[in-house]
Formats: sequence, structure tokens, C-alpha cells
Amino acid sequence: MKILLINPPFKAKYGRFSRSSRSPAITKSGTLYYPIWLAYCTGVLENEGFDVKLIDAPAEEISSKKIFEYARSFNPDLIVIDTSTPSIYNDVEFAGHLKLILPKSFVILVGTHPSALPKETLQLNKNVDAVAIGEYDFTIKELAFALKEGKELKNIRGIAYREKDIIIINERREYIENLDSIPFVSSVYKKHLNYKNYFESMAQYPMIMILTGRGCPFKCFFCVYPQVFSGNYYRLRSAENVVAEFEYILENFPDVKEIGIEDDTFSANIKRVREICFLLIKKGLHKKINWYANTRINLDFETMKLMKAAGCRLIIPGIESGVQSLLNNMHKGIRLEQTIKFVENAKKARLLVHGCFMIGVPGETRKTILETIKFSKQLKLDTAQFYPLIPYPGTEAYFWALKNNFLISQNYSYWLTEEGLHNAIISLPGLQPKDLVSFCNYARKSFYLRPKYILYKMKQSLLNFEEMKRNYLSFRIFAKYLFKR
Repeated sequence: MKILLINPPFKAKYGRFSRSSRSPAITKSGTLYYPIWLAYCTGVLENEGFDVKLIDAPAEEISSKKIFEYARSFNPDLIVIDTSTPSIYNDVEFAGHLKLILPKSFVILVGTHPSALPKETLQLNKNVDAVAIGEYDFTIKELAFALKEGKELKNIRGIAYREKDIIIINERREYIENLDSIPFVSSVYKKHLNYKNYFESMAQYPMIMILTGRGCPFKCFFCVYPQVFSGNYYRLRSAENVVAEFEYILENFPDVKEIGIEDDTFSANIKRVREICFLLIKKGLHKKINWYANTRINLDFETMKLMKAAGCRLIIPGIESGVQSLLNNMHKGIRLEQTIKFVENAKKARLLVHGCFMIGVPGETRKTILETIKFSKQLKLDTAQFYPLIPYPGTEAYFWALKNNFLISQNYSYWLTEEGLHNAIISLPGLQPKDLVSFCNYARKSFYLRPKYILYKMKQSLLNFEEMKRNYLSFRIFAKYLFKR
């Protein structure tokens, strides 16, 4: 049985659309995520003996026409298409066209958007056969066997499908517990993708992205993956399994400079973090490759030192705001004093910090935005990002925006600019969408164009050749937005 998994093209003439990131867009930094969830699913299917092909159109800059031509020649029995909220109309149209040219193929959409809105997504195009709800590795595996064996779809958990003119939503699938049973995603990259196509502005190039766990136990009101896709229960790969993948990457990608741990909150289980670090050191891998991870503000100093000793170069916390009341409003569960101490400790541990900030959260005013920008400059961060709040369907933020009539449109094509950049789609008292975008642009300039920060970056570049390359690659892409009037 043949299965084709596709990350479809979108707004290709403006750049490479990063569909798998937590805020899908063509980024100003040039960051392009691996199609990580599609790749994990690919590994599961190949492990079962299916004939599988994975295509990442944005990374390879492949047109729809070329994909349609390939699909005709490959003639798959099952087609799995990734989606995102900002690109959903494009994705559904692409899927519908594939069904027209390959009517015997079963076409299913995956991702956070159909997970949150399965019925609405299926109603967009009658040619789409089904959507997956939540993590879909085992859902697609079970669907493939059902199609192969001619079984009915009613018992497949985790899908919504069309039966004539009726949309049927099956019971949701339970989350995968034994993550060690899933093949290394890096082995899928090696077979199907060109790892040099992918870029993370904060990471040393080239880099590999992996997951060491799924889900997140924290309840930030805006975060889409835990709320609609992978859950608020953090499930872990064993330390031995994670370190074995580090070894695989070193053996099979000898020029890779960094491994990105893309768990929503890698530090949610400190004991497991320490186990991984001790094992990396024991095997001597800490001397061979760097890594970065998404962390939480309550990460302690001793663990930071151990992470640094184990090869960690960068940690990425969600700082979000410089105003305590706003942190409380978004259920962040941290305090400003913790953030200050966190950055101080990271500095002492010689870890770089990339701070994530969000503008337009409940209670936001022009005054609070300026306080957040001021706070970001007081912290000794290596880099920072400033995004308007984007309330993705299925999140608490989305329902908050709907309830208060803050959402300016439910037409998802407005969720990005024409060029595919992040847009603001909420209107708050005293803050129009254009104000939120303008404040984000101002925040970046205010943060990055400080003489003190520029001198810091010059010194960093002179002292470390790899950091010089990273700074150059990131600045080369980012500069056209940073200096734009």
C-alpha cells in the first residue's frame, strides 16, 4: 500500500512558509521548521512496512503542479496533508484538487486546525474524505490498515469523516504513552528530506529538530498544541532513547552543529532533564554537539549548570510580558522576579537566552506594551521575539476573543499579511490590530538597535566563530524588516 504525506506549498513567492511552528507564517528571521509531526507519522508508517513518501514543498520550493504530477505517477492509496489555521483555505483547496485527479485515493487532513474544528474543516471542501483529530501517528497507521483490509471507518478513533452527506466524528484517540516505540524522527529526515533546507535563527546551522516528549502540563491560555493537539499531559521518551538519537544524529549528520529539542516545555520534568544530561556527559556527546531547548522560568540554577555541561547552548523561555497582572490574566503561572532571576542564573551558567514576548493579551494597553518593551531590554537576553497574540481555534484565547467581540474576523486568510507574515486579528479597547503590529515592529527595533546590544553582539562574534556565523545568517535575513520604515 502506498502512502503520500505532504506539507503543501503556500505563498511561495514571498518565502518559505513554516507550517509546523507554533505560530505558522513566513518568518522575518527566516526560520523554517521541519515538518516534524508529518515526519514522525512517516516513521511509524514505514515501520509497519508501508511504501511511504514524504514531501515538504515549502522547504524544497516545489510547486503544486509538480506535486500533482508526482502524485499521479506515485498513485498513492492514502494521502495525508498537513494544515495550519492561516493556510487552511489553501490546504483544503490543494487537498480537494488531489482528490479530483486521484479519485481512488483517500485524502485526510492533519494538524491543529482540523483538530480544533473537524466539522467546519470538512465542510470547506466536499472532496476531502476525512480529518485527523489530535496526534495522528497511530490514527493514520490504523486508517491505513483499515483501507488496506477494506474495514469500516467507524471504529477508528481520532478521525472525522464523510459518509455521503453526513459528517461523522469518532471518539478521540488516547495519547501515545510509549514514545520510545516511535522511530527516530531524524532517521525520517535522513531518508526523505534535505536537512540543510531548515533554519532556526537562534540555532547554529545546520541543525536538527526532535521531540523528547509530547504535551505540556502548564495552562497558558494561548498555547495551541497542548490545548488542541498533544494535551496537557507531558509524556516522556526515556533518557536512554533520547541520547541514542543524539548518537544517531552524530553518526548520520556529521556536519550538524546543533540539535533543537522542540518539546513545548523540556524542563517540565527536571529529573528526566538531569538524567539526559548525565547520560550525554557519560557518553562524551557533550563535547561533540550543542543543543537548545524550550524551558520554563522556574528552571533552577543547578540544572542550568548541568545542562551547560551536557552541551546545552541556548534556552528559550516564554517570558511573554513585563507586567505581572497580564501574566496572571494569561494563566502563565510565573512572576516577574522569577524571570529576572532566571536570566541572571542563565548568564551565570553561561547559557544564552532567547526571550519570547507577546503583545495584545487580556488587559493590554499602550502603557503595558511599553512596560514590556522596557522589561525586555533590562534582561540580558541574547535574542528576543515580539508577536501579537494570535488566538488559534480551540484555545482559551480564541474563546476569550470571541466572547468579548475582539476577534475582527473568522476568515482565516486575514491571519497573515499578504506577504505571509504574522498579522494581528484582535481589536482591543484603545488598540487596533495595526497598533499591535506597529508595537511589535517598534519593540524589535528598540531591542536590537541599542548601541549596548550591538556592541555585545560584535564581541560575541569576535570571540566565537560559530556564533559569528549564526549572527551573520540571522541578521542577513532579519535586517530588511528591522530597518524597514
